Amino acid sequence: MEGEIISYCELLEKGELRSRVEELQRLLEPCRLCPRECGALRLSGERGECGAGKEAEISSFGPHYGEERPLVGRGGSGTIFFAFCSLHCVFCQNFEISRGLVKETATAAELAGIMLELQRRGCENINLVTPTHYLPQIVEALAIAAGAGLQLPLVYNCGGYERLEALRLLDGIVDIYMPDFKYSDEQKARKYSQVGDYPRIAREALQEMHRQSGDLEVDESGVAQKGLLIRHLVMPGDAAGTAGVMEFIARRISPHSRINIMEQYRPAYLTDRYPEINRRITRREYLEALAAARECGPGFQLL
Repeated sequence: MEGEIISYCELLEKGELRSRVEELQRLLEPCRLCPRECGALRLSGERGECGAGKEAEISSFGPHYGEERPLVGRGGSGTIFFAFCSLHCVFCQNFEISRGLVKETATAAELAGIMLELQRRGCENINLVTPTHYLPQIVEALAIAAGAGLQLPLVYNCGGYERLEALRLLDGIVDIYMPDFKYSDEQKARKYSQVGDYPRIAREALQEMHRQSGDLEVDESGVAQKGLLIRHLVMPGDAAGTAGVMEFIARRISPHSRINIMEQYRPAYLTDRYPEINRRITRREYLEALAAARECGPGFQLL
């Protein structure tokens, strides 16, 4: 397990981490990092459809104790919250971050310093929150940090809307994938996140993540070291199509998947324009989501 934890260090020693940075940078201009493939000339000063520009921009960082239990351990999850997002969810509870209202630029060297500081503070991992649109900058920073002694598992915490070409360049770099699986219905994905192809893209992405990392593995203290941990947010009126999500996970990912079925949906951002989701979920809706998960995957490990 120890060798797997620091696999990106092994890539650094072989010189492959630098080549991955170069390959990811080629996806930056014109930008093709996420499935939108907006084509923005980000290195030349343009911002992408997500809002991201040339440099990585973050909103905050630090030990986080509100993440899933396998990530928190004793030292907390070392989260770095990146500004902007390739999804445009009308119910986003962190819209100040996802829309870039709170941000500051971080060079690769500064980002590496943040990773090392989180390690010094005793965090269990480095948790990259919405990292997709900054992958070249992040891997460049990781190479610097690994060269200076970083040896924590790397968590890829994303919305599930990921481009396979970019994901494949993370093979051997990311230890723990933690994607959302938001919708099983294209119409709902288009209406509430402006990406009708979300279900197909997320299915392909989760299969690639599981191919790379497998089911979630924890150490003797219950702290995650490697693998896939899936999040699913229960929405009012079953807008997320929970049964369809769970059926796919059971049949095409793993019958032993570790899943967090989240009940913390609340109206936020633009939901006043969508009356059908402008409310909290009921206790019954949450219990029905849990029942759907247990029926589709009796071997699921639910958080």
